[in-house]
Amino acid sequence: MEAFLYPFVVKFNEYLSNYILVFLLVGVGVWYTIKTKFIQIRCFCDGIKNLFGEFHIFDKNHPHSMTSFQALATSIAAQVGTGNIVGASGAILIGGPGAIFWMWLIAFFGMATIYAEATLAVKTRIIDDMGKIKGGPVYYITTAFKGKFGKFLAGFFAVAIILALGFMGCMVQSNSIACSMETAFHIKPYIMGILLVIICGIIFIGGIKRLAIVVEKIVPFMALFFIIGGLIILIARIKYIPETFYMIFKYAFMPQAILGGSFGYAIKQAISQGAKRGLFSNEAGMGSTPHAHALANVKDPHIQGTVAMIGVFVDTFIILTLNALIVISTLYTQDGALSSGYTEAVMHILNKTNLVQTAFGTIFGNSIGAIFVAICLFFFAFSTILSWNLFGKVNVIYLFGKKHPKIAETIYMVLALAFIMLGSLVSSDFVWELTDMFNNLMVIPNAIALFALTKVVVKIAKEK
Repeated sequence: MEAFLYPFVVKFNEYLSNYILVFLLVGVGVWYTIKTKFIQIRCFCDGIKNLFGEFHIFDKNHPHSMTSFQALATSIAAQVGTGNIVGASGAILIGGPGAIFWMWLIAFFGMATIYAEATLAVKTRIIDDMGKIKGGPVYYITTAFKGKFGKFLAGFFAVAIILALGFMGCMVQSNSIACSMETAFHIKPYIMGILLVIICGIIFIGGIKRLAIVVEKIVPFMALFFIIGGLIILIARIKYIPETFYMIFKYAFMPQAILGGSFGYAIKQAISQGAKRGLFSNEAGMGSTPHAHALANVKDPHIQGTVAMIGVFVDTFIILTLNALIVISTLYTQDGALSSGYTEAVMHILNKTNLVQTAFGTIFGNSIGAIFVAICLFFFAFSTILSWNLFGKVNVIYLFGKKHPKIAETIYMVLALAFIMLGSLVSSDFVWELTDMFNNLMVIPNAIALFALTKVVVKIAKEK
C-alpha cells in the first residue's frame, strides 16, 4: 500500500506546494502588508516593547493562559524546528545561495500575515466558566463563515493539523532527534525514544502551565546556543562575509551562474525554493502558531499581533539567516566544497542534512561539528514536539472534547506519545510526505478565513 500511494502523495505535494500554496501564502502576506499599511514596519518597535514588557515568570493568577513572552516562546518553539537547519540548507542546495534573498522577502510579508493570525486568534477566542481559553484558527474560521460551511472548513483544518503536527509531525521530529543522537553520541534509538516519551509525558500531563514554563526557558537557551556557535564560525570566516552577502544578492537574480542550466529554470528554482522553504519555516499563514497566541494573557489583540511578528523575525532573519551564512561562507566561497559549482562527485557526498554538518565541521572539526548540530537539532526538534502537541490538543478538544474533554485529552496524549516512540525507531519517506501533505492542506481553510476577515484585522490595525 505504501509503495502504491507514495508516488501519488509526492506528486500531490509537489503540485500543491509549487503552484497553489506559495501563491496563496505570498498573496495573503502582500494583501495584509498593503491593507495594514506595512504594519511590520510601523509597529515593529511596539512588538519589541510589548514582548519584553511581559518578560517574567509564569503568572500564577492565570493558570490557563500565558504571558505574551511565553506565547511567543511557544510559537517560536514551533517555528524554529529542524526546518531551520535542514530547510535552509535544502533551499541553498537546490536553489543556490540566492534562495536566501527570496526567503527574506517572503518573511517580510509573512510578518503581516502572522500579525493577522495572532490578532484574530485573540479577538475570536472563547473563555469558558473555568477560565480556560479556547482559541485558534477553528474559532476564527467559524467566525468568518457561519453555518455548515464554516463547520466543515474548521473540521477539515482540525483533522489536518492533528494528523500533520500532533501525530506524524512529532513522529518525524523524534526521528530527527534519534538519528542525530545516534550519529553524534552512539545512543541507541530506542533509548532515545524512551527518554523522549518520559520527558514529553511529564510535560504533557502538566498542561499549559508546565509547557509554558519549559518553553520560555528552552527557547532563549537554544537560540543563544546556536547563535554563539554560529558566530564562532562566522568570525573564523570573517573575510568571506562580504562575499557571502554578495553571492546571496547576485544569485537571487543570476542563479544560473551557479546552478547551471537555463536562466528560466534556475530563477524558478531559486524563487520557488526560497519561497517554499521560507513559508514553511516561519509558518506564517499555516494556522499553527495562532493556537499559542490565543493563550496570551492580553486584552488588546493588537499587542499580541505585534509580538507575533517578532517570532517570524527571530525565526527567519536571525536563526535561519545565521545558518545560511554559515553554509555559504564555508562551502560556497573560494576554498569551499561547492565553490566550483555542483559537480557530480560533490553532490554524491553532500545533501541537505550533512550540508550543515560539513559547514560546522570545517571550523569545529568533523566530530565536534556533528555533536554541535546534534545538540541543536535536539533542542529545536524537542521544543517543536511540545508546541505541536499543544496545537493538536486544542483541535482534539474542539472536535471530540465538548462532553468529555479529559477523556479526549488522555487518548490524544497516549497516541501522541506512541507516535513519538515509533518515530525514534523507524524512518519512512512516506510518513514525511504524509506530514507535508496534511501541512499543506491545513493552509487552505486558514488562508481563506484570513482573506474573509480582512476588515476585522484592518480595523484593529487602524486604531493604533
